[in-house]
Amino acid sequence: MATAAAASASEPEAEPKAGPDAEGEEDEVKAARTRRKVLTRAVAAAAYETMGPAWDQQEEGVSESDGDEEYAMASSAESSPGEYEWEYDEEEEKNQLEIERLEEQLSISVYDYNCHVDLIRLLRLEGELTKVRAARLKMSEIFPLTEELWLEWLHDEINMAMDGLDREHVYELFEKAVKDYICPNIWLEYGQYSVGGIGQKGGLEKVRSVFERALSSVGLHMTKGLAIWEAYREFESAIVEAARPMAGFLSPFDREQTFDSQLEKVHSLFRRQLAIPLYDMEATFAEYEEWSEDPIPESVIQNYNKALQQLEKYKPYEEALLEAEAPRLAEYQAYIDFEMKIGDPARIQLIFERALVENCLVPDLWIRYSQYLDRQLKVKDLVLSVHNRAVRNCPWTVALWSRYLLAMERHGVDHQVISVTFEKALSAGFIQATDYVEIWQAHLDYLRRRVDFKQDSSKELEELRSAFARALEYLKQEVEERFNESGDPSCMIMQNWARIEARLCNNMQKARELWDSIMTKGNAKYANMWLEYYNLERAHGDTQHCRKALHRAVQCTSDYPEHVCEVLLTMERTEGTLEDWDIAVQKTETRLARVNEQRVKAAEKEAALIQQEEEKAEHRKRARAEKKVLKKKKKTRGAEKRKADEDDEKEWGDDEEEQPSKRRRVENSVPPAAEGPDLEAETGLFGKSAPTDVAPSSKQERVAAPKKDVPKVPHDSSKDNITVFVSNLPYSMEEPDVKLRPLFEACGEVVEVRPIFSNRGHFRGYCYVEFKEEKSALQALQLDRKDVGGRPMFVSPCVDKSKNPDFKVFRYSTVLEKHKLFVSGLPFSCTKEELEEICKAHGTVKDIRLVTNRAGKPKGLAYVEYENESQASQAVMKMDGMTIKENIIKVAISNPPQRKAPEKPEARKGPGAPIVPRQIYGARGKGRTQLSLLPRALHRPSTAAAQAENGPAPKPAVTTSAATEAPKMSNADFAKLLLRK
Repeated sequence: MATAAAASASEPEAEPKAGPDAEGEEDEVKAARTRRKVLTRAVAAAAYETMGPAWDQQEEGVSESDGDEEYAMASSAESSPGEYEWEYDEEEEKNQLEIERLEEQLSISVYDYNCHVDLIRLLRLEGELTKVRAARLKMSEIFPLTEELWLEWLHDEINMAMDGLDREHVYELFEKAVKDYICPNIWLEYGQYSVGGIGQKGGLEKVRSVFERALSSVGLHMTKGLAIWEAYREFESAIVEAARPMAGFLSPFDREQTFDSQLEKVHSLFRRQLAIPLYDMEATFAEYEEWSEDPIPESVIQNYNKALQQLEKYKPYEEALLEAEAPRLAEYQAYIDFEMKIGDPARIQLIFERALVENCLVPDLWIRYSQYLDRQLKVKDLVLSVHNRAVRNCPWTVALWSRYLLAMERHGVDHQVISVTFEKALSAGFIQATDYVEIWQAHLDYLRRRVDFKQDSSKELEELRSAFARALEYLKQEVEERFNESGDPSCMIMQNWARIEARLCNNMQKARELWDSIMTKGNAKYANMWLEYYNLERAHGDTQHCRKALHRAVQCTSDYPEHVCEVLLTMERTEGTLEDWDIAVQKTETRLARVNEQRVKAAEKEAALIQQEEEKAEHRKRARAEKKVLKKKKKTRGAEKRKADEDDEKEWGDDEEEQPSKRRRVENSVPPAAEGPDLEAETGLFGKSAPTDVAPSSKQERVAAPKKDVPKVPHDSSKDNITVFVSNLPYSMEEPDVKLRPLFEACGEVVEVRPIFSNRGHFRGYCYVEFKEEKSALQALQLDRKDVGGRPMFVSPCVDKSKNPDFKVFRYSTVLEKHKLFVSGLPFSCTKEELEEICKAHGTVKDIRLVTNRAGKPKGLAYVEYENESQASQAVMKMDGMTIKENIIKVAISNPPQRKAPEKPEARKGPGAPIVPRQIYGARGKGRTQLSLLPRALHRPSTAAAQAENGPAPKPAVTTSAATEAPKMSNADFAKLLLRK
């Protein structure tokens, strides 16, 4: 009963499941009865051991094998409802092939967490007991196992345990399990299982030891610690109740030594529990009052009231955890800050452990925890255990490995163990080249601190030198091959080696060789590198080599040559001869003259480019002014023509409102029937035919309708917060407001959908959607990139860019994201589902985004977001260079290059300044023919203007006069003119 109660109280945070089936309830009841029977028989054995031979063990039928068998039945009832016999069929063959594939995969990459889990699952399914045990051992050596994996493993081993040796093996597994994470349920299982071995020698002490350690580990857990306290207390209470009938037959001395001491153990557990803030303390206090025959001491009541006050302080944080959803990192961080202010080491350690159960893949949390232990507690076993768990959970984080190596050195761990740990770090699979440089530097620092440099030569010094050489070779071969960079462009490792050789080993020859190698790796152009070498020579070398280094620096430095020249002249002024001074002056003057000449040329070139841009801007401004004037005059002339042409004949002319190369047509203007055939013949000369029907088509009516019926509504900027701007819509979309309204009404009440049309009545591909509430507009932004009519629809906030010219909307991150991959080189036919099928083999895929152009066509690029950094790192190593549909893809961690802000020309700052264009094209735009498409008959009165249009851009005076002198002609006049030709 005690065990069942403890099990039921172990998860107060979980909500009860609605409507469990009868079969499940029956299994739970049977398991609870079995556990109660185990506890009863175990308590009988404990009472016999406590009371001595006076207790008749045979009456109760207690035996060690009974306890083991009953607990095995209970574990079996919980872990597996039945046993299945698998026949050799296609499913089994498929599983065997998958097992072989997973084993091969693990031989290549041992840090694939999901691969380990899948292999264990299949081996367990196939009944391969020996292999599944080996697979679990291998995984537990690399990764900490979750509570579910440990409980499954423990139940399997308990079911297979046959004798005392097997029981010791299960005890060892429990010891490993409780070290990975703080798991109250595992401690509860450990206590229950130890009760089954109470008949062994020292069994009672074993049970009490397990429960005491469980209280030390999770007894302060406000929501789950109660189960451990109750299980332990009721175990001791059951022993008291079992021994009570025999207490009357004992002598006062024996009673005091046995029964009374056992009774005091229960009192002690009650008092200890009531002094700790736990949920449901009131019920525990009431139970103590009912159980105790004597009044409760005043000191116990005071501690109980104090614990209640503490509970009120902790409740807001516990309630925040209960209300939030996993992983609840922010809530745990707030809880940790609160505990850190109070300063209780036990509670601080507990809240860190609780947070890490749900956030075990957050490196910053591990760093904060280990830093607290390093600086405050400084307990060797505890500190090293946490560091070891940290690198097992987040092996891709180099900072955790570096801190682990420092902690091992700080606590005097054997050199061989530290070396093995460093080799594990190298094989952890870091995601950046610089991470390998950092871990090598940490290891080299450790080796340097081991060397006694007072000796000319030692084993440690040779080991240090060989490690430096190995580090350089490793970065050159392993790291550069994987990342296309060494991660150490400034050659910091070689610099440190050179300093050690010069300062500690007095070996300047080796230091000079290393610096010569550093300069040949592209660092000779930097002044700071030369000055670093000069300072080393100055401190440990001689003047001749200093002078030689500075002379080379003067010739090679390109970033700050003046500084190097100044250092050379300063040295010669204080130490050099007249000849040295003359040579230095000559070299510095020559070098500086050359540098100044190069800078003048560069400045002239830049000035020429600026002037060219300014001229283009001025030219662009004049062209726009000319276009505006011409457009106004054309519009006036067109109005006069429409007034003169009362016969509604179709007009011919250029549409200046859109592009100069397009001809304007008014769809609702149709020629009379008598003139239709003649006009058709005439237009045939230019490859176009006019329609012969007198009545306009229905399509023409629909297109022309918006021009007449849809008024131009000015945008109200005061409603920008409740309006979204929708663009990249198909131009062919008919009735956009009708089609888009249902789509956006899913986000909230829509006040208006305002599509934008051209003057000809054509939809321009964008619109404004106004909502009633601001939250609806914010929710509508989630529809960005949704496919509408075969194109990705762009939805962005409505912002006046004339007031906010720097406003940009880009919904995706542009910084380093270690859990996201950038995939390039994909075939255009690759779908999102196909890519997800490939990627999910390496981890849990949260999102996949195929990059498309504005028309919705794929660009062969994709972003794949994984659940954590570890899975992303594994996917990079396995997928980079993979072939998909005969395309070799490239995979890397998502780290977009920094986008440079566009330089704003000064022309845009003032209204009178010129606007800098990107490029000046002809009068008819980029890619358009520069030939005039008007009949030559119209160009006869203005030949000069026509020639100017086919050649260079005309001057403003010529263009304006040509436009104003053009004769006003109707379509009938134009047709007669062509016939005369």
